[in-house]
Amino acid sequence: MPIRHETELYAPVKRFLEERGYTVKSEVNGCDLVAYPTGDAAGEPVIVELKRTFQLGLVLQAMKRQSLTASVYAAVEYRKRAASGGRWRDILELCRRLGIGLLGVTFYSKKKPFVEVLCEPYAAGLPPKSLSKLKRARMAQEFAERSGDYNVGGATRVKLVTAYREKALAIAQCLAEHGPLSPRELRERTGSSKAAAILQRNVYGWFRRIERGVYGLTESGQAGLKEFAEVVTTSQTRSTSPDKVF
Repeated sequence: MPIRHETELYAPVKRFLEERGYTVKSEVNGCDLVAYPTGDAAGEPVIVELKRTFQLGLVLQAMKRQSLTASVYAAVEYRKRAASGGRWRDILELCRRLGIGLLGVTFYSKKKPFVEVLCEPYAAGLPPKSLSKLKRARMAQEFAERSGDYNVGGATRVKLVTAYREKALAIAQCLAEHGPLSPRELRERTGSSKAAAILQRNVYGWFRRIERGVYGLTESGQAGLKEFAEVVTTSQTRSTSPDKVF
Protein backbone atom coordinates (compact mmCIF):
# COMPACT_ATOMS: atom_id res chain seq x y z
CA MET A 1 0.00 0.00 0.00
CA PRO A 2 1.26 3.52 -0.80
CA ILE A 3 2.20 5.70 2.13
CA ARG A 4 -0.44 8.16 3.27
CA HIS A 5 1.64 11.07 4.55
CA GLU A 6 4.86 12.87 3.60
CA THR A 7 5.98 12.63 7.21
CA GLU A 8 6.48 8.87 6.75
CA LEU A 9 9.46 9.67 4.53
CA TYR A 10 11.23 11.76 7.13
CA ALA A 11 12.61 9.14 9.53
CA PRO A 12 14.12 6.90 6.80
CA VAL A 13 15.75 9.84 5.01
CA LYS A 14 17.04 11.26 8.30
CA ARG A 15 18.57 7.92 9.23
CA PHE A 16 20.08 7.60 5.74
CA LEU A 17 21.89 10.93 6.10
CA GLU A 18 22.92 10.39 9.71
CA GLU A 19 24.57 7.11 8.71
CA ARG A 20 26.61 9.14 6.23
CA GLY A 21 27.88 11.58 8.82
CA TYR A 22 25.28 14.35 8.85
CA THR A 23 23.38 16.08 11.62
CA VAL A 24 19.77 16.43 10.52
CA LYS A 25 16.97 18.81 11.54
CA SER A 26 13.53 19.27 10.02
CA GLU A 27 11.42 22.22 8.95
CA VAL A 28 14.26 24.74 8.91
CA ASN A 29 13.30 28.03 7.26
CA GLY A 30 10.68 26.32 5.13
CA CYS A 31 12.85 23.36 4.09
CA ASP A 32 11.49 19.91 4.95
CA LEU A 33 14.93 18.61 5.94
CA VAL A 34 18.31 20.30 6.35
CA ALA A 35 21.56 18.48 7.13
CA TYR A 36 25.11 19.64 7.83
CA PRO A 37 28.22 17.47 8.11
CA THR A 38 28.55 16.58 11.78
CA GLY A 39 31.32 18.63 13.35
CA ASP A 40 31.78 20.77 10.25
CA ALA A 41 29.74 23.94 10.70
CA ALA A 42 31.11 25.42 7.48
CA GLY A 43 30.36 22.33 5.42
CA GLU A 44 28.02 22.22 2.44
CA PRO A 45 24.42 21.81 3.63
CA VAL A 46 22.08 19.21 2.18
CA ILE A 47 18.42 20.06 1.68
CA VAL A 48 15.73 17.45 1.04
CA GLU A 49 12.14 18.16 0.06
CA LEU A 50 9.66 15.36 0.75
CA LYS A 51 6.60 14.34 -1.27
CA ARG A 52 4.64 11.12 -1.48
CA THR A 53 4.85 11.18 -5.27
CA PHE A 54 6.93 13.01 -7.83
CA GLN A 55 5.05 16.10 -8.99
CA LEU A 56 5.56 19.60 -10.33
CA GLY A 57 5.23 21.19 -6.88
CA LEU A 58 8.15 19.10 -5.64
CA VAL A 59 10.31 20.19 -8.57
CA LEU A 60 9.52 23.86 -7.96
CA GLN A 61 10.34 23.53 -4.25
CA ALA A 62 13.66 21.86 -5.01
CA MET A 63 14.58 24.51 -7.57
CA LYS A 64 13.98 27.25 -4.99
CA ARG A 65 16.32 25.48 -2.57
CA GLN A 66 19.11 25.64 -5.12
CA SER A 67 19.66 29.25 -4.07
CA LEU A 68 20.87 27.83 -0.72
CA THR A 69 23.04 24.86 -1.71
CA ALA A 70 24.10 22.71 -4.65
CA SER A 71 23.09 19.61 -2.70
CA VAL A 72 19.33 19.60 -3.10
CA TYR A 73 17.36 16.36 -3.20
CA ALA A 74 13.73 15.46 -3.75
CA ALA A 75 12.60 12.36 -1.85
CA VAL A 76 9.59 10.24 -2.83
CA GLU A 77 8.22 6.78 -2.22
CA TYR A 78 9.83 4.37 -4.66
CA ARG A 79 8.15 1.13 -5.64
CA LYS A 80 10.50 -0.79 -7.88
CA ARG A 81 7.81 -2.79 -9.65
CA ALA A 82 6.24 0.43 -10.85
CA ALA A 83 9.58 2.10 -11.64
CA SER A 84 10.44 0.20 -14.80
CA GLY A 85 8.28 2.30 -17.09
CA GLY A 86 9.17 5.28 -19.21
CA ARG A 87 7.80 7.78 -16.70
CA TRP A 88 10.61 7.11 -14.24
CA ARG A 89 13.23 7.41 -16.98
CA ASP A 90 11.77 10.81 -17.83
CA ILE A 91 11.76 11.82 -14.16
CA LEU A 92 15.43 10.94 -13.79
CA GLU A 93 16.32 12.81 -16.96
CA LEU A 94 14.44 15.88 -15.73
CA CYS A 95 16.27 15.79 -12.39
CA ARG A 96 19.64 15.45 -14.10
CA ARG A 97 18.93 18.40 -16.37
CA LEU A 98 17.85 20.56 -13.43
CA GLY A 99 20.69 19.42 -11.17
CA ILE A 100 18.29 18.08 -8.54
CA GLY A 101 19.10 14.88 -6.67
CA LEU A 102 16.43 12.22 -6.21
CA LEU A 103 16.06 9.82 -3.27
CA GLY A 104 13.78 6.81 -3.52
CA VAL A 105 12.32 5.40 -0.31
CA THR A 106 11.04 1.82 -0.51
CA PHE A 107 8.74 0.63 2.27
CA TYR A 108 8.32 -2.97 3.38
CA SER A 109 5.80 -4.70 5.59
CA LYS A 110 8.31 -6.46 7.85
CA LYS A 111 11.59 -4.56 7.63
CA LYS A 112 12.90 -1.01 7.74
CA PRO A 113 12.41 1.29 4.74
CA PHE A 114 15.29 1.37 2.28
CA VAL A 115 16.63 4.64 0.88
CA GLU A 116 18.65 4.83 -2.30
CA VAL A 117 20.08 7.62 -4.42
CA LEU A 118 18.41 7.49 -7.83
CA CYS A 119 20.07 10.66 -9.08
CA GLU A 120 22.84 12.82 -7.62
CA PRO A 121 22.44 16.62 -7.62
CA TYR A 122 24.73 18.41 -10.07
CA ALA A 123 26.46 15.17 -10.97
CA ALA A 124 28.83 17.06 -13.26
CA GLY A 125 29.98 19.24 -10.37
CA LEU A 126 28.25 22.36 -11.60
CA PRO A 127 27.19 24.76 -8.82
CA PRO A 128 23.87 26.59 -8.80
CA LYS A 129 23.88 29.77 -10.87
CA SER A 130 23.40 31.96 -7.81
CA LEU A 131 23.61 31.29 -4.09
CA SER A 132 21.94 33.69 -1.68
CA LYS A 133 24.54 34.33 1.02
CA LEU A 134 22.00 36.03 3.28
CA LYS A 135 19.40 33.23 3.08
CA ARG A 136 22.14 30.64 3.46
CA ALA A 137 23.49 32.37 6.57
CA ARG A 138 19.99 32.63 8.08
CA MET A 139 19.41 28.92 7.51
CA ALA A 140 22.75 28.08 9.12
CA GLN A 141 21.95 30.26 12.13
CA GLU A 142 18.49 28.76 12.58
CA PHE A 143 19.98 25.27 12.35
CA ALA A 144 22.75 26.03 14.86
CA GLU A 145 20.51 27.66 17.44
CA ARG A 146 18.09 24.73 17.74
CA SER A 147 18.96 22.38 20.59
CA GLY A 148 17.53 19.35 18.82
CA ASP A 149 15.20 18.03 16.14
CA TYR A 150 11.68 18.37 17.53
CA ASN A 151 9.72 18.62 14.26
CA VAL A 152 8.89 16.07 11.58
CA GLY A 153 9.73 16.98 8.01
CA GLY A 154 6.71 17.32 5.74
CA ALA A 155 4.27 18.06 8.56
CA THR A 156 1.59 20.69 7.97
CA ARG A 157 -0.68 22.73 10.23
CA VAL A 158 1.43 22.03 13.33
CA LYS A 159 3.32 24.34 15.68
CA LEU A 160 6.99 24.23 14.75
CA VAL A 161 9.77 24.34 17.30
CA THR A 162 12.01 27.08 15.92
CA ALA A 163 15.08 28.68 17.47
CA TYR A 164 12.88 31.65 18.37
CA ARG A 165 10.36 29.44 20.16
CA GLU A 166 13.18 27.73 22.04
CA LYS A 167 14.46 31.10 23.26
CA ALA A 168 10.95 32.09 24.34
CA LEU A 169 10.58 28.77 26.18
CA ALA A 170 13.89 29.33 27.97
CA ILE A 171 12.66 32.74 29.16
CA ALA A 172 9.29 31.29 30.20
CA GLN A 173 10.98 28.50 32.14
CA CYS A 174 13.25 31.00 33.88
CA LEU A 175 10.25 33.10 34.93
CA ALA A 176 8.45 29.97 36.14
CA GLU A 177 11.41 29.02 38.32
CA HIS A 178 12.46 32.45 39.64
CA GLY A 179 9.39 34.66 39.40
CA PRO A 180 9.25 38.12 37.76
CA LEU A 181 12.58 39.33 36.39
CA SER A 182 14.01 42.16 34.32
CA PRO A 183 15.16 41.67 30.72
CA ARG A 184 18.77 42.05 31.88
CA GLU A 185 18.38 39.31 34.48
CA LEU A 186 16.71 37.05 31.94
CA ARG A 187 19.48 37.69 29.42
CA GLU A 188 22.09 36.74 32.02
CA ARG A 189 20.25 33.61 33.16
CA THR A 190 19.28 32.29 29.72
CA GLY A 191 22.25 33.51 27.70
CA SER A 192 19.94 34.96 25.05
CA SER A 193 20.93 38.38 23.78
CA LYS A 194 17.41 38.76 22.37
CA ALA A 195 15.57 38.41 25.68
CA ALA A 196 14.33 42.01 25.75
CA ALA A 197 13.04 41.85 22.17
CA ILE A 198 11.26 38.54 22.81
CA LEU A 199 9.54 39.96 25.89
CA GLN A 200 8.45 43.11 24.08
CA ARG A 201 7.17 41.33 20.96
CA ASN A 202 5.46 38.64 23.05
CA VAL A 203 4.55 36.66 19.94
CA TYR A 204 2.93 33.78 21.83
CA GLY A 205 1.28 35.81 24.60
CA TRP A 206 3.42 34.10 27.24
CA PHE A 207 4.68 37.21 29.04
CA ARG A 208 3.19 40.19 30.84
CA ARG A 209 4.69 43.41 32.06
CA ILE A 210 4.21 43.63 35.82
CA GLU A 211 5.87 47.00 36.23
CA ARG A 212 8.43 49.04 34.37
CA GLY A 213 11.33 46.79 33.47
CA VAL A 214 9.88 43.67 35.13
CA TYR A 215 8.10 40.80 33.39
CA GLY A 216 6.18 37.77 34.56
CA LEU A 217 4.60 34.65 33.09
CA THR A 218 0.98 34.42 31.90
CA GLU A 219 -1.32 31.40 32.02
CA SER A 220 -0.63 30.94 28.32
CA GLY A 221 3.06 30.83 29.14
CA GLN A 222 2.50 28.12 31.74
CA ALA A 223 0.46 26.15 29.20
CA GLY A 224 3.25 26.60 26.65
CA LEU A 225 5.79 25.09 29.03
CA LYS A 226 3.57 22.04 29.45
CA GLU A 227 2.92 21.74 25.71
CA PHE A 228 6.63 21.86 24.88
CA ALA A 229 7.92 20.10 28.00
CA GLU A 230 10.25 17.87 25.95
CA VAL A 231 11.93 20.88 24.39
CA VAL A 232 12.40 22.58 27.76
CA THR A 233 13.92 19.46 29.30
CA THR A 234 16.31 18.89 26.39
CA SER A 235 17.36 22.53 26.23
CA GLN A 236 18.20 22.56 29.93
CA THR A 237 20.62 19.66 29.52
CA ARG A 238 22.91 21.51 27.12
CA SER A 239 25.17 24.44 27.87
CA THR A 240 23.98 27.84 26.68
CA SER A 241 25.63 29.09 23.49
CA PRO A 242 25.68 32.69 22.19
CA ASP A 243 23.37 33.80 19.39
CA LYS A 244 25.52 33.77 16.27
CA VAL A 245 25.77 32.46 12.74
CA PHE A 246 28.03 29.40 12.62
